[in-house]
Amino acid sequence: MSSTIRTTRFSVLDRSRTRQGHPQADALRDTVALARHAERLGYHRFWVSEHHSVPGVAGSAPTVLAAAVAAATSVIRVGTGGVMLPNHRPLVVAEQFGVLESLFPGRIDMGLGRSVGFTGGIRRALGADKDAAEDFGDRLAELTGYFTGTQRSHPQVHAWPAEGLRVPAFVLATGAGAQSAAEAGLALVIGDVRGRQRMREAIDGYRAAFRPSALWDRPYVVVSGTVAVAGSAAEARRLLLPEAYALAHSRTHGVFPPLRPAAEAEAAAGAMPERERGFYDAALRGQLYGTDEEVADALGTLIEETAADEVLVTTSTYERAPLLESYERLAGVAGLAGAGGGRREAADRR
Repeated sequence: MSSTIRTTRFSVLDRSRTRQGHPQADALRDTVALARHAERLGYHRFWVSEHHSVPGVAGSAPTVLAAAVAAATSVIRVGTGGVMLPNHRPLVVAEQFGVLESLFPGRIDMGLGRSVGFTGGIRRALGADKDAAEDFGDRLAELTGYFTGTQRSHPQVHAWPAEGLRVPAFVLATGAGAQSAAEAGLALVIGDVRGRQRMREAIDGYRAAFRPSALWDRPYVVVSGTVAVAGSAAEARRLLLPEAYALAHSRTHGVFPPLRPAAEAEAAAGAMPERERGFYDAALRGQLYGTDEEVADALGTLIEETAADEVLVTTSTYERAPLLESYERLAGVAGLAGAGGGRREAADRR
């Protein structure tokens, strides 16, 4: 096992995936329960996401859900992965995070993305057109300026109670996100959806172009991705089948559905048309899954290749017990405190 795993932070991102046959409210309650579980295991942060008008995702209001998670936990850092800034006014986002940080001091993270609504109808409902991401850099500067008291977009406007508070900000590396993070001097969250080589190139570019800011004095890289751990590689792969089916369905039907049981997803995949089956197989390739030892080796390689400061794990599946076990096994691999690893970090550390 690579020693770098034991010195790297591990965190959790949950997207509040809905499940076939269960009300959407269950997905939100499951997220809060998973946050408690992650805290007991010693994970560093727990983040929630933002999706609008998606049948398979209940997490549409990340700052509201983050408040519920923070209230249900006591030590773990809580944040968003992320708030999609093109959908919101920077002043309102600053105020929301100012309230969160005031209520839960030293525990709040502000993860920010530049994605817009998936369809024209959603974008119109949000009041953001498909080009809204083009001014992401300006919105980012305005938002962080409300915390530091340096924003100039709206003189005489203050975001109370945000001004003067220090809330670590992270930028999701979608589109030009890595460049935006470097220019603004913020932490970077990046996955390998376009391939490991491109991910490394983006990270190298971010580090080279990074300009220190009031929020981060050095580059900070969070590598994100799906990780599933079980007693066998076959069992771990089985955890990924419901999400792979949902993704393939969305690519061919335009709707991202609730998760269905793994056995149903596997059977349905066997009857898929060739094009849809291609999306299903692609969704399973490149995912990090296996036994404790196999995942430890793969994570060690990933961390060494990227020199990541942190790994942000997201895993979505239908069956809850195997999901919780996967996070327990991963905590053991990472040597987290709740898994008997003895490693614990102060809550006020970024």
